[in-house]
Amino acid sequence: MKSIVITGASSGIGAACAREFLDAGWQVGLLARSEDKLRTIAEGRAGAHTLPADVTDPDAVAAAFERFTASTGRLDVLFNNAGTFGRAALIDELSPEEWRAVVDVNVTGMFLAARAAFAQMRRQSPMGGRIINNGSISAHAPRENSVAYTTTKHAITGLTKTLSLDGRAFDIACGQIDIGNARTELLDGIIAASSGPPPPTMEVADVARAVRQMAELPAEANVQFMTLMATKMPYVGRG
Repeated sequence: MKSIVITGASSGIGAACAREFLDAGWQVGLLARSEDKLRTIAEGRAGAHTLPADVTDPDAVAAAFERFTASTGRLDVLFNNAGTFGRAALIDELSPEEWRAVVDVNVTGMFLAARAAFAQMRRQSPMGGRIINNGSISAHAPRENSVAYTTTKHAITGLTKTLSLDGRAFDIACGQIDIGNARTELLDGIIAASSGPPPPTMEVADVARAVRQMAELPAEANVQFMTLMATKMPYVGRG
């Protein structure tokens, strides 16, 4: 039975992916800060492992991965998903503390989860696995007033490329999914803070199916970058 750890699994894209993989019969590690929300998702579902942890805490992340692999025997996939947008503001209106809070989750948190997954994957037998990083359309075309979020998502593209390169020797594949306007609590908050008309959106379940498609590829195949977005959002061309 295949195994996956999903960070940020308590809501939004992470929760949708957790349900998708559980329904498909995977062993799923649900990692997030909110234990109550994780238990609600896991309730009555075979294969669900609640892993309450803060992704910015190195010891908590390492312990969560150890608990999961002690139960499953191995780790096949990490969906490195946990992230935060932060407050929408111009750069000179954003405090250094607000900047660091976004960087801590979106960059350091993804580094720590990838670090734990990589360590497990290159030492298990058979060796190998797959890491899927949640990037963003913002890694290519930013929203206004999103300096912290956009900067971190550019950093994740660098993380993806480096892990993909360094993982070759250990049969570890790494790819990235860049998502645009999936309907989640995070997007709802961004839309509510905007004065413009509501943007085109897509169902979060479509994202979950795409992540599973990436995860279920054979070891010799990898989606390096996937862009999945609401069809009519202004990403391509002049808008």
